[in-house]
Amino acid sequence: MTEPIPEQRRVLTVLVAAQILSGAGLAAGVTVGALLAQDMLGSTSLAGVPSALFTIGSAAAAVAVGRISQRAGRRGGLTFGYTTGAIGSAGVVAAAALDTAVLLFAALFVYGAGTATSLQARYAGADLAAPARRGRAVSTVLVATTLGAVVGPNLTTVMGDAAESWGIPRLSGPFVLSGVAYGLAAVVLWVLLRPDPLLLARSRAAAETLSGTVARTLSGTVGEDPAPVGDPPAPGRPWTPAVTAGVVVMIVTQLVMVAVMTMTPIHMRDHGHDVGATGVVIAIHVAAMFLPSPIAGMLVDRVGPYRVAAAAGLVLLASGVSAALAPPHSVAALAFALGLLGFGWSLGLVSGTALVTDAVPLESRAATQGTADLFVALAGAGGGLGSGLVVAAAGFPALALTGAAVSLVILPVLARRSAHVAQSAVH
Repeated sequence: MTEPIPEQRRVLTVLVAAQILSGAGLAAGVTVGALLAQDMLGSTSLAGVPSALFTIGSAAAAVAVGRISQRAGRRGGLTFGYTTGAIGSAGVVAAAALDTAVLLFAALFVYGAGTATSLQARYAGADLAAPARRGRAVSTVLVATTLGAVVGPNLTTVMGDAAESWGIPRLSGPFVLSGVAYGLAAVVLWVLLRPDPLLLARSRAAAETLSGTVARTLSGTVGEDPAPVGDPPAPGRPWTPAVTAGVVVMIVTQLVMVAVMTMTPIHMRDHGHDVGATGVVIAIHVAAMFLPSPIAGMLVDRVGPYRVAAAAGLVLLASGVSAALAPPHSVAALAFALGLLGFGWSLGLVSGTALVTDAVPLESRAATQGTADLFVALAGAGGGLGSGLVVAAAGFPALALTGAAVSLVILPVLARRSAHVAQSAVH
């Protein structure tokens, strides 16, 4: 099948609409989360706590969204996730208004559900896609996030002014935008995501299996096994080497991206940049995360996910070196480094997603994907929490160089897996 089926076109259209909304919710909170925590806690070393908290919340939500999707389909899982993210956004606003750190921490944890759901949506885009088009299907969902993700950070000043006019702290304004955006995304998915892509994919797979059984019965080969397709994991063992390789790629890219991105606003404010300049840099970063994803998807479909994953490691390496060498007063230099960071993340996420999706059968796909994203989110939490400590102890350039070194972990993992695939092909 070279062209997408009609149902796939509808699914992608609905997902695109929801992702445009969720992108604004995702990026607006990321832009000011660390700044809000620094103001409320009075410490740079704790500025990475918000990123860690909503990333840990993202980890918990990834499992929940995956399990709900496994039982009830993508529509129920994604709607639950975005609704939870909207509730968390409202909690952050309340915490800032009341100046209550405990409530802030709890709300940031819940807010992380929006981040998890925004990423889980990429799997829904691949459910009905032919194997040769999965990379492009995943990238279509990711690129849809770009519009909202670019607009969101650039509305920080507007939302800050609105917050002050409402009598609440200026930095809580972007979280108002997040709550509205996540809520609208939930409504769009609940109302319009029909047919459910995962449930439809399962029913079609069951029908094809039944048809194959009938055909073999009529041809007198009912006792023979059909020819194997691909290399699916054994029942009850979804974590094949291919799945592990995909998860490692996504873990490394998420850890490096979150660590450097989290501390960039702090680094910029410490060197005299205002929130508007920070919003521009973060907007460029988020755009680079999602806008080039069609390129990543096309490369995955044409040259394979392993080569694209290796390229992700090299781009992240270049990003870390660029960020470390960027003059702190140069918005352009920081934007370039953060742009590379986003592009490397895009390559890693699309290629890792393809590796995991290709290796897991439909009957366990959603749950396995949710568990994979759990580990990815925990890696991001570690990156967010550790980033503040590294910057407080050694400075932002040291953090960037550490991220560059960690990104190289991808290469030996891929080399080992590629060697295993080549050896299996020979035998």
